[in-house]
Amino acid sequence: MNPVNQFIEIAPDSPTRTSIIPQDKADKRSIASIEYELLSVHPYCYTLDELQFAVNAMRNQISEHALQAQRRALWDAFFAKPHACMRASPLTKKYGWGVHYDAQGKIALYAVESKEYQRFVNDKKMQKYFAMRSKRADK
Repeated sequence: MNPVNQFIEIAPDSPTRTSIIPQDKADKRSIASIEYELLSVHPYCYTLDELQFAVNAMRNQISEHALQAQRRALWDAFFAKPHACMRASPLTKKYGWGVHYDAQGKIALYAVESKEYQRFVNDKKMQKYFAMRSKRADK
């Protein structure tokens, strides 16, 4: 199920108060860098499911030919297991990016220091959630 009309704020325990562009790891592309690449170049183009599937295809270097020929089977296999939402994304937990889902469930990124981010945070009509904490809260 793709969320609609909501905003994910950075995690309360985020280590940054300004957005950071995630970098790839030496041997394999990181999920955060692929999510950032796709969403920064194509805001409001992907739903959560579409984004997760695209990230998986890129990380596993599935060719465009294979995607076209076997899309349904690859999609079904990928979604046979549950996947976390953007509240668990490193972009929202660690790198200082808020996520907005529009009325069609399409996603865009907003830097925590931006005016647009603050506009979403201050919007009383917008459904808002914090990204998941990286550490458990003290009891």
